This record gives sequence, structure tokens and C-alpha cells, in this order.
Amino acid sequence: MLYGIKRASKPADADFPFGYGKEIYFWSFIVAILIFALGGGLSIYEGVSSLPHPEAINNPLVNYVVLGFALVFEGFAWLFAFREFNKARGKWGYIEAVQRAKDPTIFVVLFEDSAAMLGLVVAFAGVALSQYTGILIFDSIASIVIGLILIGTSIWLAYETKGLLIGESANRATIQDIRDILNSNGNIEHVNEVLTLHMGPDFILANISVDFDDSKNAEEIETTVAEIDRPSSSRTPPVKRIFIEAEKRINQVTG
Repeated sequence: MLYGIKRASKPADADFPFGYGKEIYFWSFIVAILIFALGGGLSIYEGVSSLPHPEAINNPLVNYVVLGFALVFEGFAWLFAFREFNKARGKWGYIEAVQRAKDPTIFVVLFEDSAAMLGLVVAFAGVALSQYTGILIFDSIASIVIGLILIGTSIWLAYETKGLLIGESANRATIQDIRDILNSNGNIEHVNEVLTLHMGPDFILANISVDFDDSKNAEEIETTVAEIDRPSSSRTPPVKRIFIEAEKRINQVTG
């Protein structure tokens, strides 16, 4: 994720004229795959392979101490991630915030930490049950459950980042904000389409189709376009690039 953030901050160049913002989406997807393969896959493999011949835990205290420290450290990381997530989600609900978020760093770290905390609790339970019941397979079962938790988390993360990686539009509130700016301009008779694309968490590309007042000349239309561009950038900061197309009114409006 840190590498993705660094790559996404690179300025635009001739090869990537809209910048490298989508790098963060790619590396977030890679994180989900790694959690699935390395975390979930190996945990399930270890659990299944040890089921036929489970080994006794010689010194459970060592396990408890390690798991205890892991819970403390992971708990601090989770608390920090949760606070940042709360700041970013604003008035949205938790599920809605994840679905609407355009910056995967907001929820990927929180999900990963939540899965890790839950996995540590399961591991603690597996060790305790194996120690006090003498049924050694509880430790193996715990490993399988942890793997399933990690795989479930990775699938959700992959699903949430897939849309951003392919090319997701801006939130409806941002699109409506753009429409309001256009409709407030007296030189525009009708707004046809507002097509947006997230090129990164803080970079929205907007392609707009409008029907200009036919009585306006080319110079007046140029002035109107400049007026549209300036307030759009100030009212909706993520909208970095705007392309405006002059087109007669379209009955079927999409946006």
C-alpha cells in the first residue's frame, strides 16, 4: 500500500498524461490477492495438513504471550485505522462509506487489521481448547477458520477495489454538483451528459455534453467554458480535468 501511494503521487508525463493515480487501485488489488493466497491459503493448508496428525502444544504459555502481544500491537493499528476511517466517512454509514470510498487506503488497512484481530482471537481459542480438552485438532481447526476469515476479507477487498481499478464514476453528489454549476450558467440551455471517471482518489476526469445558447458567438462560448472550469475546480476539488462538448439537447440524459 505504501508503494502504491508513492507511485500514485508521481506527476503526469507524456506516457501517462492523466497521472499515475490508478496505481493505488492496482496495488490495493494486489494486497487483496496476497491476503487471499499467502494469508488465507497457507493458513488453511497448515490446518488441513495437521489434522491427521496434530501435535501437542508443549508450552501453551509461550503461545498466549505471543498472541497477547500481537493483539496489543494489532489493536493499536486497528484503532488508528478506525479513527482515520471515521474521519473520512463523514455522515455515511460504515457499509455505505466502504462502497462510496474512492481511496482504498481508507478501508483496506481497516479490513486487514479487523481480520487480523479476529484471527488472533480464533487462534487464542484454538490453543485454549486444545490445552484444556486435550483434543489437539482444535488448533488445526482454528488455523482453517483463520484462513477462511482472511479469504473472505480478501474477496471483499478485491470486489471493492475492482470497480476503481476498471474505472468508476464519481459519487452522485459530485456529479449533481457539476450539473448545478452548469445549470446556473445563463449561456447553457441544457445539460446533456456528465460523464466522470476517477483517475485516482483525488483526481476526477469529467466529460460534459451541453447545449449552448445558439445566439452566443465563439468568443462568448470560450468565456463560458472558462467560467465553468473555474468554479468546478473550486467547488469540487477532485475534478482536475474537464472536457466540454457542444451538442444539441439529448432527450435521454445519462450521467
